[in-house]
Amino acid sequence: MSKTYPRAFSHIGITVPDLDKAITFYTKVLGCYLLMGPETVKEENETAIGKMCIDVFGSGWKSFRIAHLSTSDKIGIELFEFPEKPSERVEFNPFKTGLFHFCVQDPDIEGLAKKIVDAGGKQRMPIREYYPGDKPYKMVYMEDPFGNIIEIYTHSYELTYSEGAYV
Repeated sequence: MSKTYPRAFSHIGITVPDLDKAITFYTKVLGCYLLMGPETVKEENETAIGKMCIDVFGSGWKSFRIAHLSTSDKIGIELFEFPEKPSERVEFNPFKTGLFHFCVQDPDIEGLAKKIVDAGGKQRMPIREYYPGDKPYKMVYMEDPFGNIIEIYTHSYELTYSEGAYV
């Protein structure tokens, strides 16, 4: 019997309606590093990436644009722009199965929240403390300019939950 162990998180893929605006937001506001792109990937069977994308998306997509970014702790963010642009913002529905949000960590939660709003995003709630009067651990839910939900923590996931944030 093989042992189960935690895997490292590698990256997340996010579809956006405007790749150039998304690159600007994720680099200038969230401080991500741009690693590669923007590039155009075409539907074809001659290259490894073309074959992989046909495996993932099926056939008929023709092309898409992509950029690869990274956080300071080496987590990747793949931004995708498909020619069939969404006609509306992402619908906020945390009760639907699927990705609900992703979280970044910044000790200056107020400053980052303001930068997100100033860049066209939205603050979904007031900044809250997990341990009011005891520890300075804070959180807030935000939206990027495209409606994707970003949570901000002031401290690491392990510190926030190691003493039972729900008690």
